[in-house]
Amino acid sequence: MLNRRQLLLATGALAMAPARSDVSFPDVVPRALAFPADFGAHPDFRTEWWYLTGWLGSPARPLGFQVTFFRVRTDVDPANPSAFAARQLVIAHAALADPARGRLLVDERIARTGFGLVDAGTGDTGVRLDGWSLRRDPQSDTYLVRIAAREFSLNFTAAATAPPWLQGDAGVSRKGPLPAQASYYYSRPQLNVNADVGGRMQGVAWLDHEWSSAPLAPEAAGWDWLGMNLDDGSALLAFQIRRQATAAGAGDAPLRTYAAFRDPAGTTRLVDPATVCFTTLQPWTSARTRTSWPIAQRVTVGDRIFETSPLMPDQELDSRLTTGAVYWEGASTLLEGGRPVGRGYLEMTGYLTPLRL
Repeated sequence: MLNRRQLLLATGALAMAPARSDVSFPDVVPRALAFPADFGAHPDFRTEWWYLTGWLGSPARPLGFQVTFFRVRTDVDPANPSAFAARQLVIAHAALADPARGRLLVDERIARTGFGLVDAGTGDTGVRLDGWSLRRDPQSDTYLVRIAAREFSLNFTAAATAPPWLQGDAGVSRKGPLPAQASYYYSRPQLNVNADVGGRMQGVAWLDHEWSSAPLAPEAAGWDWLGMNLDDGSALLAFQIRRQATAAGAGDAPLRTYAAFRDPAGTTRLVDPATVCFTTLQPWTSARTRTSWPIAQRVTVGDRIFETSPLMPDQELDSRLTTGAVYWEGASTLLEGGRPVGRGYLEMTGYLTPLRL
Protein backbone atom coordinates (compact mmCIF):
# COMPACT_ATOMS: atom_id res chain seq x y z
CA MET A 1 0.00 0.00 0.00
CA LEU A 2 1.09 3.56 -0.64
CA ASN A 3 1.74 5.77 2.35
CA ARG A 4 0.21 9.20 2.83
CA ARG A 5 3.28 11.04 1.51
CA GLN A 6 3.29 9.09 -1.75
CA LEU A 7 -0.41 9.67 -2.33
CA LEU A 8 -0.03 13.40 -1.70
CA LEU A 9 2.91 13.59 -4.10
CA ALA A 10 0.87 11.89 -6.79
CA THR A 11 -2.51 13.51 -6.36
CA GLY A 12 -1.91 16.89 -4.77
CA ALA A 13 -0.81 18.59 -7.96
CA LEU A 14 -3.66 17.12 -9.96
CA ALA A 15 -6.10 18.79 -7.61
CA MET A 16 -4.29 22.13 -7.97
CA ALA A 17 -3.65 22.22 -11.72
CA PRO A 18 -6.61 22.31 -14.11
CA ALA A 19 -6.80 19.92 -17.02
CA ARG A 20 -7.17 21.14 -20.59
CA SER A 21 -9.49 19.33 -22.96
CA ASP A 22 -7.48 20.22 -26.08
CA VAL A 23 -4.16 18.74 -24.95
CA SER A 24 -2.86 16.73 -27.91
CA PHE A 25 -0.59 13.71 -27.99
CA PRO A 26 1.50 12.57 -30.98
CA ASP A 27 0.65 9.43 -32.93
CA VAL A 28 2.96 6.52 -33.58
CA VAL A 29 4.10 6.75 -37.21
CA PRO A 30 6.78 4.74 -39.04
CA ARG A 31 10.24 6.18 -38.39
CA ALA A 32 13.72 4.87 -37.77
CA LEU A 33 14.44 4.47 -34.07
CA ALA A 34 17.68 6.22 -33.10
CA PHE A 35 19.89 5.25 -30.19
CA PRO A 36 20.88 6.34 -27.62
CA ALA A 37 18.11 8.97 -27.83
CA ASP A 38 15.33 6.38 -27.95
CA PHE A 39 16.69 4.70 -24.83
CA GLY A 40 15.42 7.79 -23.01
CA ALA A 41 11.96 9.20 -22.31
CA HIS A 42 9.54 10.59 -24.89
CA PRO A 43 7.59 13.09 -22.77
CA ASP A 44 5.20 14.25 -25.52
CA PHE A 45 3.62 10.79 -25.71
CA ARG A 46 0.85 9.72 -23.36
CA THR A 47 2.33 6.57 -21.84
CA GLU A 48 5.75 4.93 -21.64
CA TRP A 49 7.36 2.11 -19.70
CA TRP A 50 10.67 0.40 -19.09
CA TYR A 51 10.02 -3.20 -18.04
CA LEU A 52 12.77 -5.36 -16.52
CA THR A 53 12.03 -8.97 -15.64
CA GLY A 54 14.40 -11.78 -14.87
CA TRP A 55 15.55 -14.84 -12.96
CA LEU A 56 18.27 -15.04 -10.33
CA GLY A 57 19.98 -17.81 -8.41
CA SER A 58 20.29 -21.53 -8.98
CA PRO A 59 17.75 -24.28 -9.74
CA ALA A 60 17.81 -25.09 -6.02
CA ARG A 61 17.19 -21.45 -4.98
CA PRO A 62 15.50 -19.54 -7.82
CA LEU A 63 14.15 -16.00 -7.57
CA GLY A 64 12.12 -14.01 -10.06
CA PHE A 65 12.13 -10.22 -10.16
CA GLN A 66 10.23 -7.44 -11.86
CA VAL A 67 11.12 -3.74 -11.93
CA THR A 68 8.97 -1.38 -13.98
CA PHE A 69 9.06 2.39 -14.39
CA PHE A 70 6.11 4.09 -16.08
CA ARG A 71 5.96 7.67 -17.33
CA VAL A 72 2.52 9.21 -17.91
CA ARG A 73 1.81 12.56 -19.51
CA THR A 74 -1.38 13.99 -18.02
CA ASP A 75 -4.07 16.32 -19.36
CA VAL A 76 -2.74 19.21 -17.28
CA ASP A 77 -2.29 22.36 -19.35
CA PRO A 78 1.40 22.48 -20.34
CA ALA A 79 1.25 26.27 -20.10
CA ASN A 80 0.32 26.13 -16.42
CA PRO A 81 3.14 28.06 -14.68
CA SER A 82 2.83 26.32 -11.32
CA ALA A 83 5.85 24.30 -10.22
CA PHE A 84 3.37 21.89 -8.63
CA ALA A 85 1.48 21.20 -11.86
CA ALA A 86 1.52 17.46 -12.53
CA ARG A 87 2.32 17.51 -16.21
CA GLN A 88 4.15 14.19 -15.93
CA LEU A 89 3.78 11.32 -13.47
CA VAL A 90 6.32 8.59 -12.79
CA ILE A 91 5.09 5.27 -11.42
CA ALA A 92 7.27 2.36 -10.33
CA HIS A 93 6.54 -1.26 -9.44
CA ALA A 94 8.93 -3.80 -7.96
CA ALA A 95 8.26 -7.44 -7.13
CA LEU A 96 10.27 -10.42 -5.95
CA ALA A 97 8.97 -13.95 -6.53
CA ASP A 98 10.52 -16.19 -3.89
CA PRO A 99 9.03 -19.70 -3.58
CA ALA A 100 10.87 -20.15 -0.27
CA ARG A 101 8.75 -17.35 1.24
CA GLY A 102 5.59 -18.66 -0.37
CA ARG A 103 4.33 -15.28 -1.51
CA LEU A 104 5.10 -12.40 -3.84
CA LEU A 105 6.87 -9.40 -2.30
CA VAL A 106 5.54 -6.21 -3.92
CA ASP A 107 6.01 -2.47 -3.59
CA GLU A 108 4.96 0.53 -5.70
CA ARG A 109 5.55 4.27 -5.95
CA ILE A 110 3.89 7.20 -7.72
CA ALA A 111 4.77 10.91 -7.87
CA ARG A 112 4.76 13.89 -10.19
CA THR A 113 8.04 14.90 -11.76
CA GLY A 114 9.96 17.88 -10.51
CA PHE A 115 11.96 19.41 -7.67
CA GLY A 116 15.01 17.34 -8.64
CA LEU A 117 13.51 14.26 -6.97
CA VAL A 118 11.44 12.56 -9.67
CA ASP A 119 12.42 12.46 -13.32
CA ALA A 120 12.30 10.50 -16.58
CA GLY A 121 15.24 11.84 -18.56
CA THR A 122 15.54 12.24 -22.30
CA GLY A 123 18.59 11.31 -24.36
CA ASP A 124 19.22 7.99 -22.59
CA THR A 125 17.63 5.78 -19.95
CA GLY A 126 17.45 7.62 -16.65
CA VAL A 127 14.37 7.28 -14.44
CA ARG A 128 14.19 7.95 -10.70
CA LEU A 129 11.45 8.08 -8.13
CA ASP A 130 11.58 8.30 -4.34
CA GLY A 131 15.04 6.69 -4.12
CA TRP A 132 14.34 4.07 -6.79
CA SER A 133 16.28 4.40 -10.04
CA LEU A 134 16.99 2.86 -13.44
CA ARG A 135 19.74 4.21 -15.66
CA ARG A 136 21.94 3.03 -18.50
CA ASP A 137 25.71 3.39 -18.58
CA PRO A 138 26.48 4.26 -22.22
CA GLN A 139 30.12 3.12 -22.10
CA SER A 140 29.27 -0.46 -21.14
CA ASP A 141 25.64 -0.60 -22.34
CA THR A 142 24.70 -1.76 -18.87
CA TYR A 143 21.55 -0.96 -16.90
CA LEU A 144 21.90 -0.07 -13.22
CA VAL A 145 18.90 -0.57 -10.94
CA ARG A 146 18.45 0.50 -7.32
CA ILE A 147 15.28 -0.49 -5.46
CA ALA A 148 14.75 -0.05 -1.71
CA ALA A 149 11.32 -1.62 -1.16
CA ARG A 150 9.46 -2.14 2.10
CA GLU A 151 10.28 -5.85 2.44
CA PHE A 152 13.33 -6.24 0.22
CA SER A 153 16.15 -4.41 -1.52
CA LEU A 154 17.18 -5.15 -5.06
CA ASN A 155 20.34 -3.65 -6.54
CA PHE A 156 21.69 -5.04 -9.80
CA THR A 157 23.43 -4.44 -13.09
CA ALA A 158 22.09 -5.89 -16.34
CA ALA A 159 24.63 -5.92 -19.17
CA ALA A 160 23.43 -6.02 -22.77
CA THR A 161 24.78 -8.72 -25.05
CA ALA A 162 23.40 -7.39 -28.36
CA PRO A 163 21.87 -4.25 -29.91
CA PRO A 164 18.19 -3.41 -29.30
CA TRP A 165 15.72 -5.81 -30.90
CA LEU A 166 13.10 -3.79 -32.78
CA GLN A 167 9.64 -5.35 -32.51
CA GLY A 168 6.87 -5.27 -35.10
CA ASP A 169 7.66 -3.36 -38.27
CA ALA A 170 11.10 -1.80 -37.55
CA GLY A 171 10.01 -0.83 -34.05
CA VAL A 172 6.35 0.00 -34.70
CA SER A 173 4.21 -2.61 -32.95
CA ARG A 174 0.55 -2.86 -33.94
CA LYS A 175 -1.82 -3.51 -31.04
CA GLY A 176 -5.22 -3.25 -32.73
CA PRO A 177 -7.05 -3.12 -36.06
CA LEU A 178 -6.42 0.60 -36.61
CA PRO A 179 -2.99 2.01 -37.60
CA ALA A 180 -3.11 4.46 -34.69
CA GLN A 181 -3.39 1.57 -32.21
CA ALA A 182 0.35 0.99 -32.05
CA SER A 183 3.44 1.62 -29.96
CA TYR A 184 7.14 2.14 -30.51
CA TYR A 185 8.68 -1.00 -29.06
CA TYR A 186 12.11 -2.59 -28.67
CA SER A 187 13.43 -5.37 -26.42
CA ARG A 188 16.78 -6.19 -24.81
CA PRO A 189 16.76 -9.94 -24.05
CA GLN A 190 19.57 -12.05 -22.62
CA LEU A 191 20.84 -9.36 -20.25
CA ASN A 192 23.56 -10.66 -17.92
CA VAL A 193 22.60 -9.79 -14.36
CA ASN A 194 24.74 -9.40 -11.25
CA ALA A 195 22.53 -8.66 -8.26
CA ASP A 196 22.56 -8.01 -4.55
CA VAL A 197 19.35 -9.34 -2.98
CA GLY A 198 20.55 -9.75 0.57
CA GLY A 199 23.40 -11.71 -1.02
CA ARG A 200 25.15 -11.91 -4.37
CA MET A 201 23.30 -13.65 -7.21
CA GLN A 202 23.63 -13.92 -10.96
CA GLY A 203 20.97 -14.37 -13.57
CA VAL A 204 19.45 -13.33 -16.87
CA ALA A 205 16.92 -10.58 -17.60
CA TRP A 206 14.77 -9.04 -20.31
CA LEU A 207 14.03 -5.33 -20.83
CA ASP A 208 11.11 -3.96 -22.82
CA HIS A 209 10.71 -0.26 -23.62
CA GLU A 210 7.46 0.97 -25.18
CA TRP A 211 5.84 4.36 -25.71
CA SER A 212 2.57 5.38 -27.29
CA SER A 213 -0.39 7.76 -27.12
CA ALA A 214 -3.04 5.31 -28.28
CA PRO A 215 -5.47 3.47 -26.05
CA LEU A 216 -6.29 -0.13 -26.73
CA ALA A 217 -9.17 -0.77 -29.10
CA PRO A 218 -12.55 -0.35 -27.33
CA GLU A 219 -13.31 -4.04 -27.79
CA ALA A 220 -9.98 -5.16 -26.27
CA ALA A 221 -9.90 -6.82 -22.86
CA GLY A 222 -6.15 -6.94 -22.25
CA TRP A 223 -3.15 -8.98 -23.29
CA ASP A 224 -1.11 -12.10 -22.65
CA TRP A 225 2.59 -11.39 -23.17
CA LEU A 226 5.51 -13.80 -23.12
CA GLY A 227 9.20 -12.81 -23.03
CA MET A 228 11.53 -15.79 -22.79
CA ASN A 229 15.34 -16.07 -22.72
CA LEU A 230 16.07 -19.49 -24.19
CA ASP A 231 18.92 -21.61 -22.90
CA ASP A 232 20.61 -21.73 -26.33
CA GLY A 233 21.04 -17.92 -26.31
CA SER A 234 18.02 -17.16 -28.47
CA ALA A 235 14.89 -15.26 -27.39
CA LEU A 236 11.15 -15.54 -27.97
CA LEU A 237 8.58 -12.76 -27.75
CA ALA A 238 4.89 -13.52 -28.23
CA PHE A 239 1.67 -11.76 -27.32
CA GLN A 240 -2.03 -11.69 -27.99
CA ILE A 241 -4.46 -8.81 -27.51
CA ARG A 242 -7.61 -10.50 -26.26
CA ARG A 243 -11.08 -9.44 -27.32
CA GLN A 244 -13.72 -8.82 -24.67
CA ALA A 245 -16.05 -11.77 -24.35
CA THR A 246 -19.63 -11.37 -25.50
CA ALA A 247 -22.73 -13.48 -25.22
CA ALA A 248 -22.04 -14.67 -28.76
CA GLY A 249 -18.58 -15.92 -27.75
CA ALA A 250 -16.60 -13.34 -29.71
CA GLY A 251 -14.00 -13.29 -26.96
CA ASP A 252 -12.50 -16.49 -28.35
CA ALA A 253 -10.76 -14.73 -31.23
CA PRO A 254 -7.93 -12.35 -30.29
CA LEU A 255 -7.77 -8.91 -31.84
CA ARG A 256 -4.07 -9.21 -32.54
CA THR A 257 -1.33 -11.83 -32.25
CA TYR A 258 2.41 -11.49 -32.67
CA ALA A 259 5.52 -13.60 -32.23
CA ALA A 260 9.18 -13.27 -33.15
CA PHE A 261 12.46 -15.07 -32.49
CA ARG A 262 15.98 -13.73 -32.25
CA ASP A 263 18.80 -16.26 -32.55
CA PRO A 264 22.15 -16.07 -30.69
CA ALA A 265 23.77 -14.35 -33.69
CA GLY A 266 21.17 -11.57 -33.63
CA THR A 267 19.12 -12.68 -36.63
CA THR A 268 15.41 -12.08 -36.12
CA ARG A 269 12.42 -13.92 -37.56
CA LEU A 270 8.80 -12.83 -37.51
CA VAL A 271 6.19 -15.57 -37.22
CA ASP A 272 2.95 -15.66 -39.20
CA PRO A 273 0.39 -14.18 -36.74
CA ALA A 274 -2.21 -16.71 -37.87
CA THR A 275 -0.05 -19.49 -36.37
CA VAL A 276 0.23 -17.88 -32.90
CA CYS A 277 -2.14 -19.26 -30.28
CA PHE A 278 -2.39 -19.11 -26.46
CA THR A 279 -4.31 -21.91 -24.70
CA THR A 280 -4.98 -22.27 -20.97
CA LEU A 281 -3.37 -25.28 -19.28
CA GLN A 282 -3.78 -24.37 -15.60
CA PRO A 283 -6.07 -21.72 -14.11
CA TRP A 284 -5.49 -20.25 -10.67
CA THR A 285 -7.94 -18.09 -8.71
CA SER A 286 -6.69 -15.27 -6.50
CA ALA A 287 -8.08 -15.27 -2.97
CA ARG A 288 -7.73 -11.47 -2.90
CA THR A 289 -9.42 -10.36 -6.10
CA ARG A 290 -11.23 -13.59 -7.09
CA THR A 291 -9.67 -13.27 -10.53
CA SER A 292 -9.05 -16.47 -12.47
CA TRP A 293 -5.64 -16.37 -14.17
CA PRO A 294 -4.36 -18.93 -16.74
CA ILE A 295 -0.97 -19.17 -15.03
CA ALA A 296 0.26 -22.03 -17.25
CA GLN A 297 -0.35 -21.79 -20.98
CA ARG A 298 0.36 -23.67 -24.17
CA VAL A 299 1.83 -21.20 -26.68
CA THR A 300 1.86 -22.31 -30.29
CA VAL A 301 4.32 -20.31 -32.40
CA GLY A 302 4.42 -21.47 -35.99
CA ASP A 303 5.52 -25.11 -36.04
CA ARG A 304 6.75 -25.04 -32.43
CA ILE A 305 4.63 -25.75 -29.36
CA PHE A 306 5.74 -24.44 -25.97
CA GLU A 307 4.31 -24.63 -22.48
CA THR A 308 4.82 -22.25 -19.57
CA SER A 309 5.14 -23.34 -15.94
CA PRO A 310 4.99 -20.70 -13.17
CA LEU A 311 7.70 -20.42 -10.54
CA MET A 312 4.80 -20.09 -8.07
CA PRO A 313 1.04 -19.60 -8.58
CA ASP A 314 0.50 -16.32 -6.74
CA GLN A 315 2.28 -13.64 -8.78
CA GLU A 316 -0.67 -11.25 -8.94
CA LEU A 317 -0.04 -7.51 -8.55
CA ASP A 318 -2.88 -5.24 -7.47
CA SER A 319 -1.69 -1.83 -8.65
CA ARG A 320 -5.05 -0.06 -8.66
CA LEU A 321 -3.60 2.73 -6.47
CA THR A 322 -0.98 3.61 -9.09
CA THR A 323 -1.84 2.34 -12.59
CA GLY A 324 -5.46 1.39 -11.97
CA ALA A 325 -4.86 -2.23 -13.00
CA VAL A 326 -4.63 -5.70 -11.52
CA TYR A 327 -2.24 -7.92 -13.45
CA TRP A 328 -0.35 -11.21 -13.15
CA GLU A 329 3.38 -10.87 -13.81
CA GLY A 330 4.92 -14.27 -13.36
CA ALA A 331 8.39 -15.78 -13.48
CA SER A 332 7.88 -18.88 -15.63
CA THR A 333 9.84 -21.75 -17.15
CA LEU A 334 9.40 -22.44 -20.85
CA LEU A 335 9.11 -26.08 -21.92
CA GLU A 336 9.16 -27.69 -25.34
CA GLY A 337 8.33 -31.37 -25.66
CA GLY A 338 8.20 -31.54 -21.87
CA ARG A 339 11.81 -30.34 -21.54
CA PRO A 340 12.83 -26.96 -20.06
CA VAL A 341 14.28 -24.75 -22.79
CA GLY A 342 14.21 -21.28 -21.25
CA ARG A 343 13.11 -18.93 -18.50
CA GLY A 344 11.36 -15.61 -18.50
CA TYR A 345 8.06 -13.97 -17.68
CA LEU A 346 4.40 -14.35 -18.59
CA GLU A 347 2.32 -11.19 -18.14
CA MET A 348 -1.48 -11.06 -18.23
CA THR A 349 -3.80 -8.07 -18.00
CA GLY A 350 -7.53 -7.47 -18.27
CA TYR A 351 -8.77 -10.61 -16.55
CA LEU A 352 -10.48 -8.78 -13.67
CA THR A 353 -11.81 -5.88 -15.75
CA PRO A 354 -10.89 -4.70 -19.26
CA LEU A 355 -7.59 -2.85 -19.25
CA ARG A 356 -7.71 0.87 -19.95
CA LEU A 357 -4.44 2.67 -20.73
